[in-house]
Formats: sequence, structure tokens, C-alpha cells
Amino acid sequence: MTHTGRKRGHNEDVVLSAPDLGLFAVCDGMGGHHAGDVAAQTTVKIIETAIRRQHGQITAASQPDPGRVLSVMRGAVEEASQEVYRLARTTGGRHGMGSTCTVLMIIGGKGFMAHVGDSRLYLSRDRRLYQLSDDHTYMHEAIRMGMMTPEQARNSKHANVVTRGVGVAQSVCVDTLTFDVVAGDRFLLCSDGLHRYGEKQPVTLVNTLELQPAAAGTQLVDFANTNGGEDNIGVVVVHADVPDAKAAPLEQRRRLDLNENLGALGHVALFADLSMKQMVNALNGFEVVDYQAGHVIIREGETSESLFIVVSGELEVTREGKPLARLAAGSHFGEMAVLSRRPRSATVTARTQVRLLVQERQSFIDLVQRDPSIGLKFMWQLSHSLSIRLDDAYALGSAGDQSPQKSPFAHR
Repeated sequence: MTHTGRKRGHNEDVVLSAPDLGLFAVCDGMGGHHAGDVAAQTTVKIIETAIRRQHGQITAASQPDPGRVLSVMRGAVEEASQEVYRLARTTGGRHGMGSTCTVLMIIGGKGFMAHVGDSRLYLSRDRRLYQLSDDHTYMHEAIRMGMMTPEQARNSKHANVVTRGVGVAQSVCVDTLTFDVVAGDRFLLCSDGLHRYGEKQPVTLVNTLELQPAAAGTQLVDFANTNGGEDNIGVVVVHADVPDAKAAPLEQRRRLDLNENLGALGHVALFADLSMKQMVNALNGFEVVDYQAGHVIIREGETSESLFIVVSGELEVTREGKPLARLAAGSHFGEMAVLSRRPRSATVTARTQVRLLVQERQSFIDLVQRDPSIGLKFMWQLSHSLSIRLDDAYALGSAGDQSPQKSPFAHR
């Protein structure tokens, strides 16, 4: 639902709910003088038409191809941007009009996001709220690039200037994301007329999203208006449920597996600083692999390029046949393989049945190219880890023979 709010004369927010397509969107028009609502309406119409036209192609397989789905969604937003830009240039009084656009599509247990501007997509899972979209505003861009502190950015007169919009230029850069959807997930798509208040009271959003969608939408609009209603309010609430009782046990197992995988990734220091969106992006680059007890995962002296994270089970690390360590859930090994192709320095064997997250070097490189900030956080944590290892090596050297031949660097 949408609402004009308490301060604006007309409503430029437009929402889309097409459950038959698994398609939902919020658009917040920009430009004023009834140009913003034209931009938002045009954006929603073109996106729905484009998705409906290609829906059969992207849902034909039993499991959707994430790349194909995101390509269709990105193309739909780009098509909308071209049309809004054309209208702005050919219709009097609409020069510079545009729209934000946040789109959610759910197919076969997967969620897909296409996003431009400062409307938002939130996920509430296990009563914890996560923002899956990044705001394209001067304030957030300045913070992300390290140009300003959060306080400096908030106090800037340009703080709320939108840096990316549909129709502002003929082409637009669209953020995309793929993630798992499990029963019990609650999604909120909303314009800044709501999230400017909701980000200060996240518990209110979480509690309200537990209500039935229609009731939740009504209460969220009332919440925004009660807190000032400074802008138009656009809200879409989506609940994910199992199709029938027969599917419930399988869905519960799937939910536990997903939480276990995310938990294992989150406990690894190398990924500790990632946001939920970045965690999801990182997890998409891993393969889940099960090994039986006794299986050799990596062998000393071989060359391979995989990073491993232990989800469950126990492994043993040996060098020249001598035990070095045991690894349990939340441990990781092979991280240097994503940086170099040097031979493995130890053998790792499964002591019990184990489940691992495995990421190849190229997959890591692709991830960093999509989101350089993930690479920066990873390298920062890796540098910290290596500095501790060097300190330990120096301490070990100072306790024994100090001859040059015994330098800790000689063994690396």
C-alpha cells in the first residue's frame, strides 16, 4: 500500500504486488509537479510487463538459473530507465524526473533483488532484521568510500541526495543479489517515507512484520505518519510459507542447513566484518560438500586453489605424518590458496563425516570484483591473522636456537 503522508500534496510512491509472478516492487518518484509519479508508474508498468513476458523462460527449469533471472530483472529495470529518460526529454515540465526502484522476485526457494536508489529491501529472519539493499545516496556513498564519517555525512546538506535513479540517465547501474528464501522469512520493501523512521526503531519493524501482511502494511503506514509523515510512504510486505504440510519437514531441514552454513561462515575471522548482504554474496560462491571419515581433503605437497570452511564434523591436520592440529566446526584452512598457487604445507583428513564449504580461487576473485569492499575486509583480517602468526614464530625462535638457519622465515 501507499500513502501520501502528512506533509506532501500528492503521492509519488508506486508499489507492485504480483504474487502469480512472485514479483514485488516499490518505486519512489522524483521530480515533483506530478513528474515523479509518472516516472514511478512507468517504471512499475514496464518492469511487470517485461517480467511477465519472460516469466515462462526463467521458470521452465526445476531450479532457476540465478544468472538468467538476474539478467531478466536487470534488463527490465534498464528498459524502464530508457523509457522514463525518453519521456523526460520529450514531455514538457518533466525534465530530470526519475524514480528509485527496489524489486524482489521469489522463485523456487530463491530470492532475487534488483535495486536502484534509496528505497529498501529488508529481510526479517528469526526475528532479526537485515537490510539487503544499499542506499544510493550521497551520505551512504561518502561513508562507504571513507570520504566522511557517518556523523559528517548525516550533517551534510547533500546527505539525502540520490546518486542513482531510474530515468535520470538513459542507462542505469542496477544492484543485484541472489539469496535463499526459507519458510518464516518476512520481507519488507519500502520507500524512505518509512525507513527514515524504521531504521531508528528496528524492533518495531520486526514485531510488525510478524502480523499478517495486510495488517502489517497498515500498521507500518500508521507508524510512519505517527512519527512525522514527512514524505510519501510505499510499503510491500511479503511472507514466505511452505506450500503444504507434506513439504514442512523438508523445508525445516533446508532452513537448518542454511543457518548452519551462514553460521559457519560468520564464525570465520576472515569474513567476520561482512554485512548480511555481503555474507549472502560470499556464501553464493561456496559449494557445500560432504566427506566420509578417512577422506583426504588436501594432501601435503599438492597444488590446489580452494578455501575450506568446516560446517560440521572434525578433521586432522598432519605434516610428514605427524599430527599438528584438529579442526572443528567454524575452523577454516587453505586460505592462502586464494592468493597463491604454492604447494600445500600439510595434509588434512576427515576424522568423522564432515560437511565443508568450498570456494575455488576464481570464485573468490569474481566475488571481490563484484564487491571490492569484501576483498578489503578479507585482506584486512588475513593481514591481522598473518601478523599474529609471525609474532608466534618470532616468539618460538627467541625461545630456541637463534642462528640464521633457524629463522622462522626459512620454513615458510
